[in-house]
Amino acid sequence: MNGNDLGDFLRSHRARLLPDEVGLASCGVRRVAGLRREEVAVLAGMNGDYYARLEQGRERWPSPQILDAISTALRMDEEARGHLCRLAGTAPGGAARPAPREATSAPLRQLLDGWTYTPALVLNPATDLLAANTLAAALFSPFERVDNLARMTFLDPAARRFFRHWDRAAEAVVASLRHATGLGPHHPRLHDLVASLGELSEEFPALWSSHTVRGKTFDAKEIVHPDAGPLSLTFRPFDVRGAPGRRLVVYQAEPGSPGAQGLALLGSLHATRRRETAAER
Repeated sequence: MNGNDLGDFLRSHRARLLPDEVGLASCGVRRVAGLRREEVAVLAGMNGDYYARLEQGRERWPSPQILDAISTALRMDEEARGHLCRLAGTAPGGAARPAPREATSAPLRQLLDGWTYTPALVLNPATDLLAANTLAAALFSPFERVDNLARMTFLDPAARRFFRHWDRAAEAVVASLRHATGLGPHHPRLHDLVASLGELSEEFPALWSSHTVRGKTFDAKEIVHPDAGPLSLTFRPFDVRGAPGRRLVVYQAEPGSPGAQGLALLGSLHATRRRETAAER
């Protein structure tokens, strides 16, 4: 986040499109990938100098009509359109909000603990794990520290073994963080996390510069757990009412599947270890 996220986002999407993909003739030698600024301006039906000022950060307050024209010209999907509007300060919820308090309410904690056979956890916009039930703790036990999903994915060596498709998991985490910066651009913890990952991870900067935006939705995860073996899980996030930016994330396996059997085994092993540890004290 360098002070011109709007311009970076536009440049990133412009670089993804070729002239023939949008019905334009390709003329001359191209020094950069994708469309030229003036081509985007033509497609959006606006002045080329105005569009250039947007990318350069010299024009900060485009109208909703301008943003709609640009997003259409750059073939953005709905999440990318929403992120573009939030970066420009025109979407609902785009105003700065204070970082949420990190305490998890007692009713939410009780809900988590009531799901004996389902891993569930609570995340803030920076993917800090604010709370996790027993099975979620067992699921992520291969990691040295279970504190932040983004940090765990990029900086803990266990992640490369834990996620069967690590590259997909990494891309999803970065896209989620990008989405979060649009919803809460002044979240201090989020800024600190992005800066830290940019310095400590070789892969993070390139993924971050791609400006891919995707909020957490229903999705699948292929996990290889040292105790339970391969686990095919789906996860679904739910917004926590009264706590902006918080998400309750629930993992599930198809009933009767090897993944469900693996989760049951994991829960049993974890419970046994907890009893043994308690007996030794």
